[in-house]
This record gives sequence, C-alpha cells and structure tokens, in this order.
Amino acid sequence: MADVGVVVIGRNEGPRLRDCLRAVLKHTSKVVYVDSGSTDGSVELACSMGADAIALDKDAPFSAARGRNEGFVRLLSTHPKLDFVQFVDGDAVLVNRWIPVAVRALESDPRVAVVCGLRRERHPEASVYNRMCDVEWNKPIGKGEACEGDAMMRPSAFTQVGGFDSSLIAGEEPELCLRFRRAGWDILRLPDDMTLHDAGMLHFRQWWKREARAGHAYAEGAAMYGVAHGLKRSAGIFFWGGALPLLTLLLLWPTRGLSLLPAAFLYMILIYRAWRGTHRRAISFEDGVIYAVFCALGKFPMCVGQLHYWLRRLVGRRAKLIEYKRPGGSMLQVNEC
Repeated sequence: MADVGVVVIGRNEGPRLRDCLRAVLKHTSKVVYVDSGSTDGSVELACSMGADAIALDKDAPFSAARGRNEGFVRLLSTHPKLDFVQFVDGDAVLVNRWIPVAVRALESDPRVAVVCGLRRERHPEASVYNRMCDVEWNKPIGKGEACEGDAMMRPSAFTQVGGFDSSLIAGEEPELCLRFRRAGWDILRLPDDMTLHDAGMLHFRQWWKREARAGHAYAEGAAMYGVAHGLKRSAGIFFWGGALPLLTLLLLWPTRGLSLLPAAFLYMILIYRAWRGTHRRAISFEDGVIYAVFCALGKFPMCVGQLHYWLRRLVGRRAKLIEYKRPGGSMLQVNEC
C-alpha cells in the first residue's frame, strides 16, 4: 500500500472538525491540521485526537490556499517519502473506501497529478441551498479541468508547479489545476464517493455571499490569465448580472415596460441552458429546474462580487476572506498538546 499523508484545513468548524479528523485518522496517523484563526478550540482538539496541528500566523491574510500550502510543507518535512497527499476541508468527512481507490488511480497512470471523486452534501434536506450544493458537486466523470478542495495529489507534481497560490481567497483549486495542465499533468475525477461535505447554508444571505465569492474568483482568474481562465465566464456574469438588468431598467420608461419582455425571454433561455446541463448528468427533473433557476439568480451576487474585486484592485486594496458559513459550534474543553 502506498504511503499517504493528509492535510486538513479549517476555521471554527466545531464538531464538523471532530468528524473530519476521526475519519482521516482511521487511515493514517500522518495528518496535519492547519487552523486559520479559530476561536473554538480547534487546534487543541486536533492535538488531542493525534493530529499534528499548526495555527497560521495572524499577521498574514488567511486563505484556504495558504493553509493547504503550509500543511503540505509541514507534512513533507516530517514524512519526506510520502507517495501521495490527500487534502480535506475541515467541513468534510472522508468516505472510508476512498483512499485505496484514489491510490490505485494515481498508481495506474503516472501522468495524473490529481484525483478527486464525488463530493456529496451531508444534509441536502436541511435547506434548498444545501440541496443545490449537492447538485453542484455532481460533475462529469473522467479527465477534467479542475478539482475541489478535497482531492489526492502527487507531491512531486504539487512541488513542480509551486502549490496553491496563497494570495487567492477563492478559486484556488481551478487556478492550481490550470498550472498542472500547462505542465503536462492530468486531472482525473472518479465515479466513487470521496467526501461528505457540510455546506451549512440555511439562509439566503449565506448563499448570496457564497455566490459573490465565486464572482470574485472568476474576476481574479480573468485578470490573471485572460481567455485561458475565466474571461468568458466573467464576461457572461457581467452581462447577465449587470448589463442586461441595467439596460432593461433604462428602457423601462421609453418602452412603457415592454423592455421586460425580451429580458424575461433571455433569462428563460439562460435557465433552460442550465437545466439542460443538469439533465445530461442524470440529475432529477425537480433538482435540475431548481438548480437552473438558482444559476440564473446567482448571476446577480456574482456580478457584485466581480465589481468588488475590480474596485479593490483599482484602489490597490487586497481582498479580504469572504466567509459564508457560521461557526460550527463550540468545542468541548480539551487539553492543549
């Protein structure tokens, strides 16, 4: 069996972190937990469970990318001969059979840098927003362009491309995978369950912030790479979430309200196209329709997120971490290691 280590990142995940660490520690003791300023005792909990826990320096901006990078460096400094590294977010629980499945896939193809599987939402019944996340995670199987935060990677490939870009507050996985592909590596998604994720989105405001963060990521990707990464998607967001509704409002009085008709028709086309994409992935009709509607609605907060990115860039201010989750709850008191 290959030698596998695990990097877990988190921030105020509460009991979710306990479940996450319990799952990964079943497979290996080579686990590093990286904490981004938690106030719920996460570092102490991780230590008490047997993980190597480190807290990021608060003087530098927090980001998932920075946490994963520092966790990777710490893991390889203590276990330099690891064959593969599994990254897991602290709000996700690793499925028991995933590690051997991912290892076999990486061992069978030396050109694969990253292997990911199916991310399932842990509580899709809790809210329509969680339910939409479950649909979002259902992505095409086979060689692709990107992975999520939960994925197993080849250390040599990770080191070759320089790891994650720590300056990114969102969209760090697609950006890393772009560099993998440019270096000749493949990204592989398997049809096997990988993690159970807890989005914890129960309110509209949380969904709005999450979509705004996605818009920020597309804008930054477009600024970094242009057409190669995010420019087309970013332009589409500006059209659907900004230009079209603004033009409709400006023409509302001159056309005596008739400008609403072509706008409504165009948004119906957008919804249909999004639904057609879910239909191809064997998603139920009901979930597909709801997801398609939310895809259309999401253009508005995404446009806001993009505008915030460009305004901050214009005045030379660094973007702050955009958090949509509530803390996972208080930890039991544990002894610091």
